[in-house]
Amino acid sequence: MLTEFGLALKYVRARGNTLYYLADDGTEVGVFDAASGFGSLMFGHNNPEIVEHAKWLLDQQTPVHAQFSGYSFALNLAAELNAIIRRELQTEDKFFALFGNSGAEAVEISIKHAEMDRGARIAELKAEIDTHVEQARTAVADGARLSADAAALVGGADFDLLAAEVARRNAQTEARPPLFLALEGGFHGKLVSSVQLTHNSEFRGPFKALAAQARFIPRDRPELIAKVVEDERATLLDVTVQDGVVDLVERDFPVFAAFLIEPIMGEAGIFPLSAQLAGALREACDTIGVPLISDEIQSGMGRSGTFLAGTQIGLKPDYIILAKALGGGVAKLGVVLVNEHRYRKDIELIHTSTYGRDGFSSRLALKVLQMLEADDGKAYQLAAERGDKAKAMMEAIKADYPDVVREVRGTGLMLGFELHDQSNSSSPEIREAVEHEALAFIIGGHLLRKHQIRIFSTASNLETMRFEPSIYLSDEEIARVDAGFRDICQILRDQDASRFE
Repeated sequence: MLTEFGLALKYVRARGNTLYYLADDGTEVGVFDAASGFGSLMFGHNNPEIVEHAKWLLDQQTPVHAQFSGYSFALNLAAELNAIIRRELQTEDKFFALFGNSGAEAVEISIKHAEMDRGARIAELKAEIDTHVEQARTAVADGARLSADAAALVGGADFDLLAAEVARRNAQTEARPPLFLALEGGFHGKLVSSVQLTHNSEFRGPFKALAAQARFIPRDRPELIAKVVEDERATLLDVTVQDGVVDLVERDFPVFAAFLIEPIMGEAGIFPLSAQLAGALREACDTIGVPLISDEIQSGMGRSGTFLAGTQIGLKPDYIILAKALGGGVAKLGVVLVNEHRYRKDIELIHTSTYGRDGFSSRLALKVLQMLEADDGKAYQLAAERGDKAKAMMEAIKADYPDVVREVRGTGLMLGFELHDQSNSSSPEIREAVEHEALAFIIGGHLLRKHQIRIFSTASNLETMRFEPSIYLSDEEIARVDAGFRDICQILRDQDASRFE
């Protein structure tokens, strides 16, 4: 498919915001990389400072594997992440770090931890019920009687039958698989469990039978959360003794394990969440009693202009997931940070990852954090300033082509440039391209060949081109994108597919 649209180039070198491929005559051709590893390259391809540090770490013979030892460089990384996150969230809470090798794996770790937490809550509830049953048994032996409702459940006044029926019904409820909550349009990876939380049915559909399912909430309808929770409500039976009467009561069963969200929804088309929605999500999770998990894999590490994109909307998550840029575009690393009030330390005994806490990746990530924090957070300032300039350029194109450009969205250097739907185009070629979901690839190929711009649409919104370069985005590169986008807009305005190269 990439070959068909002229995108299957063999890149031989990368530096900064530029990828290089060899032309037919053997000369190098530089391409502005606006995709940048889908948010992985805050400091660009092969940043000299990061590469030099990686070489130094290898020359120092940094231990990569030191499992089951008393010390790990990951501890230093966890401490530095804590310092930054506690500052951003304005909290004194500590966060425990669980490391993996990628963003999707970090999501899987968060799913496992949330389910362990749910299991612990269920066990605590069952223990309470067991205690109440034994207290009721003692009360019956001392002369207490069953209520009419309790007797009707088992067709008589036999407490042993009642206790057995309570246990049977509760066991059926306890066997229910967990559910998760997520937002429509959300993307959280493509592994067995994480893909169930990814809204795109093309990614999720073939694997629905493999893992716990999610219930998806429209991002503009948070009031529906309560209805979804009520629709899935389940209860356990408990017994009470009052005034010599044994009666039955219902206890809410923890059906949901967690609510996963992205502060800026990347694959949905670069949609930043609002402060109002962030507050509603926090309130809903507190009401349900589940952790709020913030997936900052693409939006975090300063890309939005702050270390966490959620900071800008007042988001207060229980878990934070980071990856992509954490490894500086060189190391593969992901982490889940869990608030101490939610943390289940037994997870460390039953979840491990061979490379999850390796010394090389951990120390390289420490270097990345130092670079982000240097000069009073200059990297964050650059992300905001460069992003504002790029966004202003795109807004100017929208003003000139309102019939072609639907919306410009995003924060910092995570921007989306959305075109109007072309399914009713007067051009048969353009209509056919839309029908076969090929227009975004045609546009990408044209921008690559004619303007030397490498850019792609978001996965679940093919009308939106994602723009996620490094903080070293230059005025010349912004001007190149300006020319390229205007060229595309003019072609679509003229409905002349023959001009696509």
